[in-house]
Amino acid sequence: MTTGTYLEIDSRPALRWVREYPDTVERVWAAISDPTELTAWFPARVSFPDDGVPRVGRPVTFSFTEDGDGGTGTVLAAEPPSRLVFTWEGDELRFEVTPLKAGSRLTFTTIIAEPDTAARTAAGWEVCLEALDGALSGVGAEAPSSSPTPAWKRHFDDYVAAGVPWGAPIPD
Repeated sequence: MTTGTYLEIDSRPALRWVREYPDTVERVWAAISDPTELTAWFPARVSFPDDGVPRVGRPVTFSFTEDGDGGTGTVLAAEPPSRLVFTWEGDELRFEVTPLKAGSRLTFTTIIAEPDTAARTAAGWEVCLEALDGALSGVGAEAPSSSPTPAWKRHFDDYVAAGVPWGAPIPD
């Protein structure tokens, strides 16, 4: 089942997910901005050099357990506890956390570099967001890997069936 939406933002391909949690804005903010908490659901280890806090204009580094270097990015916006935006490998990741009467809403949007990567990227983020759901609920889940899994394949097939652009090579 797909929970993301394919759209265009400023004529650029993008994907968006909206999740609601019973948790406070501050709790969800920690899950999306604290490098220690990101390890539970983000597809790479994330580091904000210097003090470990995302700050506008500063770099973000990514690394993978399997093959090390995951590239770098730049923090474009950091407005605790509501908005975090950074780049990664040509994509722009936007996290917005808003309060609800009981809990909070996370809107995650990624503007992707190439349309033919949309289904592949959507499937990956779907797996990651399922891990985030588990981390926030206390149930936990296996942290995502950089290799396709059966869950990733199922989501990929669902996104392709839903008409999300695809065609980019799938990593082994």
